[in-house]
Amino acid sequence: MSDANSMNNSHRAKNNKPKRRPEGNKGHPPPAPRHKNSAKSGSGLWLFGLHAVGMALANPNRRIDRFLATPEAAQKLSGKNLTREQLSRLEPADRSAIDEAVGPDKVHQGVALKVQPLPAMDTHDSLEGISSDEPALIVALDHVTDPHNVGAILRSASAFGALALLTTKHNAPDETGILAKSASGALESVPIVRVTNLGRSIKDYQDAGFWVVGLDASGSNEIDKMEMPSRCVLVLGAEGEGLRPGVRSACDFIARLPMTGQMESLNVSNAAAVSMFEWMRQRRAS
Repeated sequence: MSDANSMNNSHRAKNNKPKRRPEGNKGHPPPAPRHKNSAKSGSGLWLFGLHAVGMALANPNRRIDRFLATPEAAQKLSGKNLTREQLSRLEPADRSAIDEAVGPDKVHQGVALKVQPLPAMDTHDSLEGISSDEPALIVALDHVTDPHNVGAILRSASAFGALALLTTKHNAPDETGILAKSASGALESVPIVRVTNLGRSIKDYQDAGFWVVGLDASGSNEIDKMEMPSRCVLVLGAEGEGLRPGVRSACDFIARLPMTGQMESLNVSNAAAVSMFEWMRQRRAS
């Protein structure tokens, strides 16, 4: 069984099928979680929208400071299987009070929740509890800065079973109400891992038995014709710029979406959804 680091990308691309990676920590307990401190107690953010607020209320890892809702929105939330305790902190409010809390021009649907950011995670935290012999998908974003795109990617990640979203501490959107609304609740179910150096952090997953597939229009493999690794880190770059050289060189494969030629690329959130679906489809077909 050959070491993946000794194989070059051209050999991998030619074969379109990864050899088995060393299985990392199999038989050993996962590393202890690190960097669990949340933001300072004085900070906070407003979440808004029925899905985002409902999922945040049901998330035991969320620290909730305030909960505002109109009578109509409260009635809709009460039908989402939330407990009486979760709904007990409700402060009845009219739409103008919620507008003032979340800011103008926000589609809040009559509900807002002031919360603390979720606890920070690192790559080792995201690997905790993942069996070394089960399929697993991690999605990594290289300088994708639009919160609407990141929120949409989180939503697809939740739908297609991704275990975490890996992104950079800089040149990436913070946890905000807009991101949470775009994620339609998936911010509460898909952990976000923020790292300083994406290229170096990818190696933590490779050491744990993952193979890394970068998505780029210049890739030598069409993603539906290659055998996607069952333990996969899927890396997507910013629209226009694509993957940065250091991140690209850290990937084991560079793949592309099959396109007709009338369009050069898709929006990054659409490309992420198509790629995640292909990974899930191959898992179900195997």
